[in-house]
Amino acid sequence: MGEPQWLDKREARLWESYRDTHRELMRALEARMISNSGLSGADYALLHPLSEAEDGVLRTRDLGRSVGWERSRLSHQVSRMEKRGLVCREECAADARGSMVRLTELGRTAIDAAAPDHVDAVRAYFFNRLTPAEQAQLTTLLDRIAADLPETCPTPDCDD
Repeated sequence: MGEPQWLDKREARLWESYRDTHRELMRALEARMISNSGLSGADYALLHPLSEAEDGVLRTRDLGRSVGWERSRLSHQVSRMEKRGLVCREECAADARGSMVRLTELGRTAIDAAAPDHVDAVRAYFFNRLTPAEQAQLTTLLDRIAADLPETCPTPDCDD
């Protein structure tokens, strides 16, 4: 491998701005969610796809893929949420090796209560800072970047 092509000042500034903005946006959204609903960002990350799934249930590996988490992190978070009654685990009828995660009534109530404020926060912290044209341009740019990223499996166990 040859000498790295270091970022110039303009590129470094852009990368740092993106990285820092993403981190601080996620921090602000998480803090507001905890304050206003008692849910963590991790709780919301799992409750959201479950709330949109047919019958509120997803195969564990599909839930992990939807949030980009490895099996260990997903398992620990689901365990924490089970203890609070937000979700429950079930055996997978189609595959004895697999498991399912189901949204409970308490979990449905929690996501339904948290979602409106979360959307308000996303609007306040993100969308309201951009014009419609800037939003469209940013969507185009991010889609272009995402389309060219290599498809990777986050961990060796993600195909289980």
